Amino acid sequence: MNFKNVTVAGSGVLGYQIAFQTAFHGFKVSVYDINDEVLAKAKAKFFELSECYKRDISATQEQLDNTFNNLSYYSNLAEAVQDADLVIEAVPEDVAIKTEFYKQLSQFSPAKTVFATNTSTLLPSQFSDLTGRPEKFLALHFANLIWVNNMAEIMGHDTTDKQVFEDLVQFAKAIGMVALPVYKEQPGLILNSMLVPYCVSALELWINEVSDPHTIDKTWMKSFGSPKGPFAILDIIGITTAYNIAKLHADVNPIMARIKERLENEFINQNKLGLPTGQGFYSYPNPAYESATFLKG
Repeated sequence: MNFKNVTVAGSGVLGYQIAFQTAFHGFKVSVYDINDEVLAKAKAKFFELSECYKRDISATQEQLDNTFNNLSYYSNLAEAVQDADLVIEAVPEDVAIKTEFYKQLSQFSPAKTVFATNTSTLLPSQFSDLTGRPEKFLALHFANLIWVNNMAEIMGHDTTDKQVFEDLVQFAKAIGMVALPVYKEQPGLILNSMLVPYCVSALELWINEVSDPHTIDKTWMKSFGSPKGPFAILDIIGITTAYNIAKLHADVNPIMARIKERLENEFINQNKLGLPTGQGFYSYPNPAYESATFLKG
């Protein structure tokens, strides 16, 4: 594995976490996003994240100082990738956005650069021809709250070079992840192949007015001893991601169309995006499901 300089494209819910985790483990990280205003928000989130690292994994101030020294910021894609060994794409889960991004990325990146997509539900093969280097392109998918839910799924496509695949497995381990190789292309990889149907089932109960989100979560938590139910998980994932997934399937799936419409009206348009904005199906900090009385009545 020859990765030293890593560019993370997109500083949203997962992008900024991937960038910080990678820098924390000693890699030089270029954070790219569409403008300086968005990057300023990412910088502010990094300071919040450093407190989480102190609290949850006992990070020292020296480690965090080194992390910030490893981070640099770009709103110009050509500059962001000019010396990149690896680009991790974490742009929105939207085919059109990703398509346009890879068209640009392929023009600006050095021949040595490996491309990895953090897609939750799409396939590398959908974009491989756009990259100009299909043998150096694959998926590297992380879970939210990356520093504690430290797993990374690695999934190639038919023409991904086996050595590149193995290099990404080693990279995942080098940034503190439990590496989870996926041997065959699968929409949703392993995690979301299980998680998306689970969350969609909960959302369907909600849009059909079978029950309310908190009661649905209580049902799951009480039955299986889980610390969170599906709506708490949706808040953590980010409601924008759930909305984008529903949007992908809305034209062919009436249930997903109804989920998309209700999420759009009641959450997206109200800027209630879950944990990132402090309001979703729960209010943050101190969401109701963490209360000692939540499961008692």
